[in-house]
Amino acid sequence: MALLLHGSSAIVLPSPSSSSSVNPSSISSCNISSPFVVGFSVPASTRSSQHRRTSSLVVVASQKSAFNMDYRMTRDFRDFRMALKEEEKEEERKERKEKPPHIPLDQRWMFEESELDGPDIWNTTWYPKAADHVNTEKPWFVVDATDKILGRLASTIAVQIRGKNLATYTPSVDMGAFVIVVNAEKVAVSGKKRTQKLYRRHSGRPGGMKIETFDQLQQRIPERIIEHAVRGMLPKGRVSVEVFN
Repeated sequence: MALLLHGSSAIVLPSPSSSSSVNPSSISSCNISSPFVVGFSVPASTRSSQHRRTSSLVVVASQKSAFNMDYRMTRDFRDFRMALKEEEKEEERKERKEKPPHIPLDQRWMFEESELDGPDIWNTTWYPKAADHVNTEKPWFVVDATDKILGRLASTIAVQIRGKNLATYTPSVDMGAFVIVVNAEKVAVSGKKRTQKLYRRHSGRPGGMKIETFDQLQQRIPERIIEHAVRGMLPKGRVSVEVFN
C-alpha cells in the first residue's frame, strides 16, 4: 500500500499487487510541493500472509506538512556523514600502517603524516644540498676600506657573506662567499662618531666593564670595528656560527 501525506490530510492507497485499482489522477490532484520520498520493502522471508499483499510503503511529505524536512533530515544526515568519514579515516590509517614505509623509520620524523609513504612528488621547490655550498668552491672578495663609510661598507659585506644577492639564497644554509677587508684602519665615519661612538666589552668579572671610543679602538685593533659592524648585520643563530668565523 502507499500512504500519501499532504498538509494535515492523508490518503491511503492500495498497493499495485492488490486486487483494487488505483487511479493516477487521484494522486496527481493532491498538488504536493517539493516532495520527499522514502521507501522500503519487507523481505520475503519475514512476510506473513497479510504482508504478502503489501509490496512497499512510500511516504511523500511536503514542506508544508507537520514533519519539517530540514529538522527531520539535517541532523540525522549530518551525523551519518560524520560517522562515515571517521570510518574512512580509520581504514586509511590501518592501510597506511600495514604498508611498508618507503623511507627508513629513523627518518620518518622529517615528514608529515600525509608523506609517510615518501616525499611529496608535487613539491618541486629547490633546496640546496651539501654539494651546493662547499667552502672550497665559494668565491672570495677583497674589499678596500679606505675612506668607505662604516655602515654602508658593513651592509655590503654582510650581503656577500649571506649570499642574498644570489638566486640560490636560502635562509637556513650558508650560500655566501668569503670576504677579506684590507686597510681597515682607514674606514670613515660621519659626524662626531670618532669621539662619541663607544665600544663596550666585559671580562665577565664584577667591575670588568671596559669602554673606549671609536678613535681609541681604531688605533688599538682597527679590524675589530668592521667585525663588530658586520656581525650585527648577520643572523644570531646556528647559521651565524658558520658564516662568521
